[in-house]
Amino acid sequence: MTPEQVEALFTRSDGSYLFARWGRPIAPIVFGVDDATLEVVKGAIEAVVQVAGHRMAETDPELGANLMIFFFREWDELLDVPDLGRLIEGLEPLVARLKRAEANQYRVFRFDEAGAIRASFVFLRMDAHLSAVPAETLALSQVVQTVLLWSDTAFRELSPLAVMPEGGAVILRPEIARLIGAAYDPVMPAMAQDPSHALRLAARMRTN
Repeated sequence: MTPEQVEALFTRSDGSYLFARWGRPIAPIVFGVDDATLEVVKGAIEAVVQVAGHRMAETDPELGANLMIFFFREWDELLDVPDLGRLIEGLEPLVARLKRAEANQYRVFRFDEAGAIRASFVFLRMDAHLSAVPAETLALSQVVQTVLLWSDTAFRELSPLAVMPEGGAVILRPEIARLIGAAYDPVMPAMAQDPSHALRLAARMRTN
């Protein structure tokens, strides 16, 4: 990937550059799925964390779980989740806005004092479109979009996933895997707002 392509993935629609990665081990919990799908989601998390060279944990000392993934049919169901309103500020107006937009997914991030990701909440309304996506593809796509703070316009034109020509297996695109690995290199910052950071990422991708 060129530095310009890397920069575009972290340049928001308002023109600002903002990058962040997880600053602590990821402790996931998944709601609203059966055991088989749960294993698929956890497998996707483990695979992406391994690509990043990051770590997982059973629990987060502050939050218990710091990556919460919710599968549901209607946005109103979130209003019935105990204590979710304490974790997501403005939950009721957010749900109303997502209903009006007929959205089928939404991600919320929380950050620590250094600007690194300390928690993420992933909401998936299983409408006809998402229900038609294979569980492995949906899980991998969501985890990839949660392992870094990407731009709000990233992946609109091109998916971070690719289909293997033989067998049809869905994998993480090699250049995105290299970018995630470079982003988690210990010499790189956990948060960046200067576009020159993209130059460093691109250089790190070539050397890793």
